[in-house]
Amino acid sequence: MLGAIYGCDFAALGIPGLSARVIYNKAWLIDVAGRSRTDREWERDLRLDYVVQSGPLKGLGIAWANASLRSDVASQRDIDENRLILLYSISLR
Repeated sequence: MLGAIYGCDFAALGIPGLSARVIYNKAWLIDVAGRSRTDREWERDLRLDYVVQSGPLKGLGIAWANASLRSDVASQRDIDENRLILLYSISLR
């Protein structure tokens, strides 16, 4: 398996609270019972986050996540997925 991750915090560009991340994984020679080891698959995950930095909504965030999976494995279907996530941080001191 081979993987790569890249992330970026946009605060240095004047947009505090905004961040992005890309993850890519690729696998080959997958061992599936009763099949040759020639199957391959890859997955790509994208995520964009924004968290409010000040004011009455400080700590409230929203994220968009997108995932794609492609596979040669007969029992594994291709997947495309989008998620919208609400986040809220609470201090537990």
